Amino acid sequence: MKGEMKAIMKKKPDPGAELVTVPIPKIGPRDVLVKVKATSICGTDLHIYEWNAWAQRRIKPPRIMGHEFGGEVVEAGKDVTFVSVGDHVSAETHIVCGKCFQCRTGQAHVCQNVKILGVDTDGCFAEYVAIPEENAWVNDKKLPPEIAAIQEPFGNAVHTVFSEDVAGKTVAVFGLGPIGICAVAICRAAGAAHVFAIGRKNDYRLNLAKKMGADTIIKSNDQDVVKLIKEATGGSGVDVSLEMAGSQEAISQCFKVLKFGGRVSLLGLPPDKITLDWADDIVFKAARVYGIAGRKMYGTWYTTAGLLKSGRVNVEPIITHKFKLEEFEKGMQLMHEGKCGKVVLYP
Repeated sequence: MKGEMKAIMKKKPDPGAELVTVPIPKIGPRDVLVKVKATSICGTDLHIYEWNAWAQRRIKPPRIMGHEFGGEVVEAGKDVTFVSVGDHVSAETHIVCGKCFQCRTGQAHVCQNVKILGVDTDGCFAEYVAIPEENAWVNDKKLPPEIAAIQEPFGNAVHTVFSEDVAGKTVAVFGLGPIGICAVAICRAAGAAHVFAIGRKNDYRLNLAKKMGADTIIKSNDQDVVKLIKEATGGSGVDVSLEMAGSQEAISQCFKVLKFGGRVSLLGLPPDKITLDWADDIVFKAARVYGIAGRKMYGTWYTTAGLLKSGRVNVEPIITHKFKLEEFEKGMQLMHEGKCGKVVLYP
């Protein structure tokens, strides 16, 4: 397809981004071109926009930002076989090599040569995006584009929660950004016995976590998280800790509140090295610790689609703000302030 499109681009290695007009991307023989119907802002996008230390190490401008979207396939390469023009799709954002040890042994989500949409390749904060056919996830056409867009981050929560079973178990969710709030809802749908939601003093997100099914809300700024959870569990601690904050404080607490023989799943990314009481909190507790990288390809996507189709998890309350693509700066400001759930942009 020829022509031009609007896109949000990180043009220079400094804070901010620009709305630009660029050529519609060309596709290769195994790629599809997608008209973006809705795209949502991720914490990673905020890092790129604000140009934090991680972004400075990883991003090589110019780069079109964004990786979460729902859209319609408008063009398919000559070798595309299982995606058709007219399909409504989202994207698995890890573009993998298919040749390394991990890819060939069922661990493609930790491919040695992974490229991430909107990070290493041009992304979806645009009217059109080109993706490899194998990265296209075909949605039910009844799925609203904004729900289709947030399946990718929702899938991170699915992977984190279901690294083991949570039915009938006590669960502590640390970090109440949109993915943490999704995890609260998933735990509730999966039959967790009690869900503790722990976040900083941000009433907007604490209230949203309560709305999505948390039994107990704890403000880590002014409450003793470890004491409260230990008291509520008869001194034993929780069966499962899910860490989504990526802070030294939250990571330490998620191990401190864990019962002996419990499970920790770690999704949050700390900005620097962290310290742990390795002997008492991991070894002597016989803790099972999982590092969560994205979504399992593509098992997590099937679980995600099943949860949404079942109606047991309603993600609509998590989408709190909607803007035109041109208004992206409003969305970035809300993300920076933490006064939002998911922010969706419409090209």
